[in-house]
Amino acid sequence: MTDKPYEANSIQRREFLRQVSAGAIIASLAAPWVLGQVAAAQVAGRPPTASTGGPQPNVILLLTDQQPAGLTKRTGFPFDTMPTMDRLGAEGVDFRRAYCTMPACTPSRTSMLTGRWPSAHRVRMNFQTDAAFFEKDVYQVARDAGYRTGLAGKNHTYLKPGRVDFWRDYSHEVGDKTNGDGARNAAYETWLKELSFNVSTQPTPFPVETQFPYRIVSDAIDFVDQSGAQPFFLQVSIPEPHNPEQVPHPYWDMFPPDALPERSADLRALGKLGDRAQWLRELELFGGRDIEGHWRRYVSNYLGMLRLIDDQVKRLVDHLAAKGVLENTIIVRVADHGDYLMKYGLGRKGVGLPETLVHIPMVWHGPGIRERGSVGESCFVSMADVMPTLCEAMGAPIPHGVQGRSLLPLLRGEAYPEVEFRSIYAEAGLGGLFYEKDDKIPPSIAGEKDNGFDELNMVTQSGNQKMVRMGHWKLIYDMMGYGQLYDLERDPDELDNLFNRPEAAKEQATLMAELLMWTIRNEDSLPTGRQFRKYQTKWPAQHNWYAPHRHGLPGSPFVP
Repeated sequence: MTDKPYEANSIQRREFLRQVSAGAIIASLAAPWVLGQVAAAQVAGRPPTASTGGPQPNVILLLTDQQPAGLTKRTGFPFDTMPTMDRLGAEGVDFRRAYCTMPACTPSRTSMLTGRWPSAHRVRMNFQTDAAFFEKDVYQVARDAGYRTGLAGKNHTYLKPGRVDFWRDYSHEVGDKTNGDGARNAAYETWLKELSFNVSTQPTPFPVETQFPYRIVSDAIDFVDQSGAQPFFLQVSIPEPHNPEQVPHPYWDMFPPDALPERSADLRALGKLGDRAQWLRELELFGGRDIEGHWRRYVSNYLGMLRLIDDQVKRLVDHLAAKGVLENTIIVRVADHGDYLMKYGLGRKGVGLPETLVHIPMVWHGPGIRERGSVGESCFVSMADVMPTLCEAMGAPIPHGVQGRSLLPLLRGEAYPEVEFRSIYAEAGLGGLFYEKDDKIPPSIAGEKDNGFDELNMVTQSGNQKMVRMGHWKLIYDMMGYGQLYDLERDPDELDNLFNRPEAAKEQATLMAELLMWTIRNEDSLPTGRQFRKYQTKWPAQHNWYAPHRHGLPGSPFVP
């Protein structure tokens, strides 16, 4: 395996990295975020971390695909869909205000691995994996710190097999063949493909052991058993509950369709979302079954799959406990983005930045991690914060160009500046103008008649939007100068746009300033230039936080 970072074809960047690795210039600066911990990479044991003096923790990065926040009993949902996840949240820190960086798989996953927002890492759509731009990702940091690394499950990023020690890759229709009954697994995958990513109206005619969550956890157990005394870093990336919405017995009808609560916003609210959302509805009708007509089955299957996933997570956690490594293992539970879940009459994802697509679950569990005060309830956090937090947890420096903030002090009950976590930011779109009704784009550009469709396409992803959340308010602003402002406490479905309303003028002004701050802050800071000494960027050395360097609250006037 090579230690060469992924990088853009840039003379300036190569020169920058050469000077960093040479160390001749920066050694005199003695900056911990530059020097790193090279000695940790030379041993197979568990050297003490810089932050705690204790052994290096194992890391399991547990990722589900297309799951919004709030679907478990602990978060107020009426059904007990994920009791194991709820237990991990109760024992650790459950961030209720966590957001993805962009509601699309590859951009969000790239943010998770690099700590950078899509506009900086340059991956803004699912077919753009090789565009990723960064100095070091979390896998490279882990390897440099002496960890054995692995992936079990869905990748959908720039990551390649040669970059890790263990590789068992899955898509939504094809899985690794190492574990299980090969013939039965192949038959199951053929059946999956025939669904064309649509909702199944019958129970899956294959047992739980053929399901990807079961097989991925079996792979994860293999990895743990093979790691010996070496600390490990493993991504357990489950492709579900992403469509096709299918589930076998005993999870079929575990949450019966007729028992589901009515939707707070159904197809009648679709017009509030604009032309692109209405075009997405046309695409759904063109490319498959009438999802709206099967909305209860869609949600029932989805919730059943959550319980299936949770049972497999329990299986993994029990194995870690039986091996005696659970107490020294950090489990980070996140999702890459959300799902409409038939809100507004839509399935999957696609248009805009509604809460159901950008608000995600995030739970941290492990040594020294437990809720103190109201951190989980009050702090806004991001998928981009995962990478720098894990860097510090592994005793490694945060690489240059990382934009996320370490959450480690919050997880350990240490002091933190509240202003650093008072808001969060997300992005959407590929640029250019919005496609509108007058453009008359046919659904056939993103699907085949009655044979599936891709909801991420040139229409749904057109234009650019940016979002900020603060308090119970949310602001979305786009490249045309159109604004959306919602009071989520009063209007959780985002149907009453208060932008430019006199009664919300103060909140609008505050959030516009906050959004501008985030947008400027997340301008790409790589590369720093050929003349490293002359153009050396000043990086926030303490947890990648900006707040300690402020001389007033955000929005204060400049004081020379």
